[in-house]
Amino acid sequence: MKRFFSLGLTVLTFLALCAPAEAKLKTGDVIYKQGDKVFEGFIAYDDRFTGKRPGVLVVHEWFGLGDYAKQRAKQLAELGYIAFAADMYGKGVRAKNGEEASKLATEVKGDRALMRARANAALGVLSKYPQVDSGKLAAIGYCFGGTTALELARSGAPLVGIVSFHGALDTPNLQDAKQVKGKVLVLHGGDDPYVPQKDVDTFQSEMRQAGVDWQFVSYGGAVHSFTNPAAGNDNSKGAAYNEKADHRSWEAMKAFFGEIF
Repeated sequence: MKRFFSLGLTVLTFLALCAPAEAKLKTGDVIYKQGDKVFEGFIAYDDRFTGKRPGVLVVHEWFGLGDYAKQRAKQLAELGYIAFAADMYGKGVRAKNGEEASKLATEVKGDRALMRARANAALGVLSKYPQVDSGKLAAIGYCFGGTTALELARSGAPLVGIVSFHGALDTPNLQDAKQVKGKVLVLHGGDDPYVPQKDVDTFQSEMRQAGVDWQFVSYGGAVHSFTNPAAGNDNSKGAAYNEKADHRSWEAMKAFFGEIF
């Protein structure tokens, strides 16, 4: 089944790859554009829920949009949200290894205007989905995606909530925090070697000085990528799965959404 949505000059093609009838979860790939570049995101929702409902943008890790971000989108759909997993690299552009992932992530992270434009394009797709309450939008992200979600908020995007899971916290212009419209929740590995303490301190000062409603939760014993089982279990590598932190952070997000929605 194909559905077409007009977004100004951009045409979306939604390919609904529906789950079996007894399972109410609906998922599909969405083709969209930002400028002249084509992207392929992923939508998920549960048709047992009726009427308008909050929309949650999900931003992937540095390898690009894959099974992990899509699974998180499905989990959000099961909670009753319309979830859209963004594509920050372009249709078919996915890293095959860490070297490629680093190159792709650095290209986008090194150009915050580009990062913001791509994230805002994905948010625009989500906000125009017929069942989304455009006044109740949130963004979450993992690692590179957490950085993106925070940068999207700093762009002044109409988000009521932002959640970063083990994301980098730095930004080129600290004054942009004044443009954050929603509440912020950062879920951080207390032993994450990739996010130095000075970045934590700077981020908290940035939020405080801008008058943002923010929360910062640090999980002891957790390093980078603590929500992803694919990261392994060796903390000495700097990135590893932590089951307790994974569970606790997801529950913290759910409580946060209960507050903002």
